[in-house]
Amino acid sequence: MIQVKPAIRLDHDIGSPFLYVVEMTDPDTSPTQRFPQQVDCVTLEWGKVSALLVRPSKPIAMMAFSHGAGAGIEHLFMADMAQRLAACGIATFRYHFPFMESQVLSGQRKPPDRPRILVETVRAAVARSREVAADLPLIAAGKSMGGRMTSIAAAERPLDGVCGIVFFGFPLHPAGQSSSERAAHLSAVKVPMLFLQGTRDRLANLALLDPICASLGDFATLHISDGADHSFHVLKRSGRTNEEVAQELTMRTASWIANILDEGV
Repeated sequence: MIQVKPAIRLDHDIGSPFLYVVEMTDPDTSPTQRFPQQVDCVTLEWGKVSALLVRPSKPIAMMAFSHGAGAGIEHLFMADMAQRLAACGIATFRYHFPFMESQVLSGQRKPPDRPRILVETVRAAVARSREVAADLPLIAAGKSMGGRMTSIAAAERPLDGVCGIVFFGFPLHPAGQSSSERAAHLSAVKVPMLFLQGTRDRLANLALLDPICASLGDFATLHISDGADHSFHVLKRSGRTNEEVAQELTMRTASWIANILDEGV
């Protein structure tokens, strides 16, 4: 299980959002080692949004990590992945988009912000990540929508200091509506990109995504997780477990980051 409880409030223009302490309590679905979380925030033109920093004792990189459209930084996937990555020496800075901050406050589901607000939040979060880990190489990443907005920001203008982008499920199209329009901007991204995708992901037809990644040449690496859906869950009959998939994603991400850092030396 995962237990989430309010840790602190920040007073700002948006309101007084909760920041969370996430306690991983299920040894079968979370890493053995626990790394402490530090409460932080991202300052935007219109206020502040919550953030959580997880930094191991000897990190090799910092990851600015954005959430998807349906769940925030306290979600099990985000919290669990932060712990797993920390065990591999990768610090993470998870941050909310304004709509999710409002959703946490009100307890009512909110639609995502306009793209411009999402993109500017990505830029501000990347800048804050650099501030809290100025000694580390910087990676930008996102779950679903968060990854897409990160790449849009990078396509419009390079994200200062970012040497790579990781997509935890790139949302190529709405479920059941195969299209490649959402990938049109990727050719303008000039840093390495890692696409982590499941074969059962209804938001990314691999028959479309595979050639898109191929067209990006050395800038794109596609890792396919057999049997995983958009949430990286697998069916029992697959013979695999969600734990195995999570560890697969972690190790692939860590090795990819190590490779691009080596190549950048």
